[in-house]
Amino acid sequence: MNREARRAKTAEVSHLRDHETETSAMLSPAATTTGIATLTFFILWVCFQTAHSQSATTINVMLIKEERNDIARMAFEVTQDYIKRNSKLGLEMNVYKVTESGSDAKLLLENLCETFNASAQAGKPPHMILDTSVVGVTSEAVKTFSKALGIPTLSASYGQEGDLRQWRALEGEIAKYLLQINPPADIIPEIVRSIVKLQNISSAGIVFDESFVMDHKYKSLLLNVPTRHIMGQVRSIQEIRNQLTRFKELDIVNFFILGSLSTIKNVLTEANGMKFFDRKYAWHAITQDKGPLKCDCSNATILHVKPEPDPGSKERLDNLKTSYNLMEEPEITSVFYFDFFLRGLLAAKSLLEKANWPKDYNKTSCDDYDENHDFVRKDLDLRSSLREVKEPYSYAPFLIESNGKSFMEFNMKIEKVVIVNSIAESAEAIGTWKAGLNNPIQTKDQASMRNFSAVTVYRVVTVKQKPFVIETFENGKPKYSGYCIDLLEEIRSFVHFEYDIYVAPDNAYGNMDASGNWNGMIKELIEKRADIGLGALSVMAERENVVDFTVPYYDLVGITIMMKKQTTQTSLFKFLTVLENEVWLCILASYFFTSFLMWVFDRWSPYSYQNNREKYKNDEEKREFNLKECLWFCMTSLTPQGGGEAPKNLSGRLVAATWWLFGFIIIASYTANLAAFLTVSRLDTPIESLDDLAKQYKIRYAPVNGSEAMTYFQRMADIEERFYEIWKDMSLNDSLTEVERAKLAVWDYPVSDKYTKMWQAMKEAGLPATLEEALERVRSSQSTSEGFAFLGDATDIKYLEMTSCDFQIVGDEFSRKPYAIAVQQGSPLKDQFNNAILQLLNKRKLEKLKEKWWTENNDRKECDKQEEQSDGISIHNIGGVFIVIFVGIGLACITLGMEYWWYKYKKPVSPKQVGQPAQTIPGNATNKQLSVTGLMDYGSREPRARYPIRRANANGPLDYDRPSFPAQQERLSHW
Repeated sequence: MNREARRAKTAEVSHLRDHETETSAMLSPAATTTGIATLTFFILWVCFQTAHSQSATTINVMLIKEERNDIARMAFEVTQDYIKRNSKLGLEMNVYKVTESGSDAKLLLENLCETFNASAQAGKPPHMILDTSVVGVTSEAVKTFSKALGIPTLSASYGQEGDLRQWRALEGEIAKYLLQINPPADIIPEIVRSIVKLQNISSAGIVFDESFVMDHKYKSLLLNVPTRHIMGQVRSIQEIRNQLTRFKELDIVNFFILGSLSTIKNVLTEANGMKFFDRKYAWHAITQDKGPLKCDCSNATILHVKPEPDPGSKERLDNLKTSYNLMEEPEITSVFYFDFFLRGLLAAKSLLEKANWPKDYNKTSCDDYDENHDFVRKDLDLRSSLREVKEPYSYAPFLIESNGKSFMEFNMKIEKVVIVNSIAESAEAIGTWKAGLNNPIQTKDQASMRNFSAVTVYRVVTVKQKPFVIETFENGKPKYSGYCIDLLEEIRSFVHFEYDIYVAPDNAYGNMDASGNWNGMIKELIEKRADIGLGALSVMAERENVVDFTVPYYDLVGITIMMKKQTTQTSLFKFLTVLENEVWLCILASYFFTSFLMWVFDRWSPYSYQNNREKYKNDEEKREFNLKECLWFCMTSLTPQGGGEAPKNLSGRLVAATWWLFGFIIIASYTANLAAFLTVSRLDTPIESLDDLAKQYKIRYAPVNGSEAMTYFQRMADIEERFYEIWKDMSLNDSLTEVERAKLAVWDYPVSDKYTKMWQAMKEAGLPATLEEALERVRSSQSTSEGFAFLGDATDIKYLEMTSCDFQIVGDEFSRKPYAIAVQQGSPLKDQFNNAILQLLNKRKLEKLKEKWWTENNDRKECDKQEEQSDGISIHNIGGVFIVIFVGIGLACITLGMEYWWYKYKKPVSPKQVGQPAQTIPGNATNKQLSVTGLMDYGSREPRARYPIRRANANGPLDYDRPSFPAQQERLSHW
């Protein structure tokens, strides 16, 4: 304090002493005592103020205020009041205020220079700048100004070191007095990063209000964290609805609200109306406010994160609120600015008292600024002085490091709040977080924090292909099973997640068209509608350019050929099909005609047995060829047994010989044709490889349109065409010498055109639109030598062959590629799935899956192998012979019954019915005139009796000739 001030104070004290003397003479003793005490107190107060005035340090401060930062303005007023009321601090201030409004950096710089120049001309330039600008060009303008003129500055702007463009990478002396301390609202969002890492969250939606500044956080908040996230500011209810709708469309299930309690309530209420509260979703409400969480929710569980002061600072904080009216909300922010101002001023005071301030400090001005040479202060260590301030902290201690890494080290309390019918039923403390850039969350129980998080749900896109992915329906809802589904379940034992699976819109794996656009499963991954592409997906070069693949989970799989299975037509009476029906009819007609001729010839030939019995009476075999015997003779003549005794007459024998010759030729022809007929059908194997298919023209072939097989043949044809163009250009190049051209002159085309011809044949045959259409065309093939052959994925064809006996695989696989799982480019799932698949491979789990879905598949059918079909004639082809036997035996049984009935129940004919009495013929006599039938043979013959004849026995009475069969004996006894 100057000398005039001290003189004024002394005069004031003298005047008061005189006034006290005059007054004491007029007062009573009691009044005199009271007055003396009052006077003594007043004198002591004046002496204290005089001593304070003599020891106080005046700090010239330039305060940069931002219009939207009212909390900083009010905290500075409280700081001023605090300094005035706490004279022990020994601090006084001259404040130069510069208000930042709008985003006009040039206007702000002009105001700063004008204020600075005015203070410098008055001999009181600012010792330091207290910058409360938040972010943006105006904040950078302040930093440019302070750096250019070398003014010690304490900034409370937002952003890490990389965000401070004008103060980026400060080194040496300049880094000691240009300091930034991040406000709490800039550090609190870092807890989102800690929660995401702790819970391994894959997708996050972040909304915030004006109480948080997140412009610089869009990239840095979750940098190098494998989490798909979206951030957006909300100012109204409609914006809240829009953001939540957007999150839902992008399948985001973990939500973070950064804002005041009122904003949090509005967001949660809207989320409740949009059905955003179930096991699939997780909500995190992060605020600077200290009140309880409120929400008009029917049933919600929310992770509530709020700051709380250090226990040792609570008494000081309460004193600031009651004695100094530090009541502005958020509390943590207002207290931060209070400590920020107070500690900054005390640090400057310490530097001034230590005489560390530059002597030429008053000589700088904006007019002296040279853009090629900044003012750099020496030995002005504001950072160290700030660390040495002994004033107690009002909320939490400050960590003073480099710019972007200095902040208040407060604690955030983490509670799990359960709200039912808009009432908070419970608030369970589950952990704390100490403010920092990469500080982990300290939890009481790791499981409680992990279980709170939304179940990690990935969107899985697939393609239906048996047995990898099989779609069934239960109660109208699709259900999926198969090799790939089991594989995904096995992976889940290593990588904990849930998934929603859906079929690609066009049920295609994905191909790139001429414009570079994709379809199918790959398109879903590229456009981030799916996280995982699951199925029998081949690894291809063009696909690896747009998505990432895991390590292969299946063997190399190529393309193969499927044709209708070669089957031999079977028939129980196939032996009858060797000859045409007309031939069989002619043979039958010849049989009856020959039998009839033999009967006629034997009947009318005078040399036949029945017309010449006397001549052949001594022959051992006596056969009368009536019509029945002729039919029997012709039939048995065709068998190895032979027809028996031939006719006696020459004409009959000629007919028999002719029939024998005819039968020999027919049997030989039938036998040879039967063997050839059964052999030729088994030798019909026209196609055995892709080359065989390419060389023929009777069998049409094609893959499914848009399939990988189609892409393969199309590209191979294009490559051949390009090779041809290259060879043609080389051959017709006029710049070549005659010797060089002669080396290229060949009669044969040097490049194969195999695939070009095959692709042309496929287009002419027509590419099936679906697999079902291809299968129908294969089934409709007439044989393996004509029809349709399908070229497709080998696993598809193997499964079809396994579950159907109609198809067969022809040839070997070609263009083999592995199967793998696809994920989005840069997705962390790639490494996680790789680790899981390799472990499954080591544990032989993948082999067990193959056995389950191939060897032990319930749809597998047991079909006859082609090798077994060529072993011999099957029962299906020769079974008719056995039917003939059974039919013959059946007819014989029926005939036996008829015979039994005839001889047992038919009434015998009496002699009177014959027309004359029965004749008694001596046993040794021969009646040459009698004929029971009334017919006499030519010449003298023994009569042929239809009924038994009574004969006179030489040694006894008359007796009948009795047949040896019991039935006949019974019949004769009855007669």
